[in-house]
Amino acid sequence: MPGCAMRFVRVGSALVLAVAGVAGAGPANAEEPVMHQVTYSVFAEQPFRAADIYYRDIDPPNWADYSHDPYMFSPKIEADVGPSQKWVLNVQLANPDEWAMVMATSGLSKFPPNFHCVLAVDGVVVAENSGAKGALCSLRNW
Repeated sequence: MPGCAMRFVRVGSALVLAVAGVAGAGPANAEEPVMHQVTYSVFAEQPFRAADIYYRDIDPPNWADYSHDPYMFSPKIEADVGPSQKWVLNVQLANPDEWAMVMATSGLSKFPPNFHCVLAVDGVVVAENSGAKGALCSLRNW
């Protein structure tokens, strides 16, 4: 019987060590999300001062937070653009399929500058658009 008790202690010790190893590993879902390099570009066929450019530089935590206040997650900058003057911004997003977006507009200007936007993810152009007074580049239909 003493040999049996010794085997039980060894098996029990091994089991305790195995459980402690699994418990110490932490949850598998706690990994950081894969971040994607997103590049936004905007230019115009005619020189234009102070184009309104909206873009997304962070992933909103969820759709409800975004829809409650979309401008909180869509900063605006005014930039001078033209045929040889591009506005370019690089950001990191975890889910560019849902959140990557850039939009340029000339507002109430009488002279349409003919905007062009380009959206690239991890070095691959995934959306392009153009418009006389504005252009929107996104992977999602807004």
